[in-house]
Amino acid sequence: MSETITSWLVANWVEVTGTILGFVYIFLSIKQNILTWPVGLLSSALYVYVFFVAKFYADMALQVYYVVVSLYGWYFWLKGNPKEDSQLEVSQTPQKLWLWLVGASVLFFVLIEFVLQHYTDSPVPMGDALTTALSLVATWMLARKYLEHWLIWVFVDFFSAVLYAIKGLWPTFVLFMVYTVMAFVGYLKWRNELKTLEYESV
Repeated sequence: MSETITSWLVANWVEVTGTILGFVYIFLSIKQNILTWPVGLLSSALYVYVFFVAKFYADMALQVYYVVVSLYGWYFWLKGNPKEDSQLEVSQTPQKLWLWLVGASVLFFVLIEFVLQHYTDSPVPMGDALTTALSLVATWMLARKYLEHWLIWVFVDFFSAVLYAIKGLWPTFVLFMVYTVMAFVGYLKWRNELKTLEYESV
């Protein structure tokens, strides 16, 4: 039995390593630790390969986007508000921004779904396109420390877990189920911090 497990781990070391780093990434994200970004960058780089092999092409492209946005988030979390010379703090998403975020999500979904339907052999083009579109928006919101990005992740992570289970990516399924729970925990923690910030500013 142990030999079978060892053989499986060796054969799937890229996915397993990406999964472990993914756990670390989400934990650091909840803590608002700046190491969130370099860890996330490395995890995403590994998952580019995992999703390419599994033919989740939109998710593969999403991981490339994560690598880029990790650099952006890393810089923005450190830079914060240049006018106040302080690091970025948690805030609610401005109401006027929601229209743009919804519009961007719909546009991304339509474009990605079209490409997957006509130019790839993706087994779940609509599901893949939906999670990818929402992930693009949510990751950008994380880089700006908007509270509500966690709620988007709760849906995306659970829906993604179902897709990965269907495909047989079990370490990734476990990762995304944990992500679902931790996204909700992250929302509660960030919301409490926001309330504290608002109280202190009064």
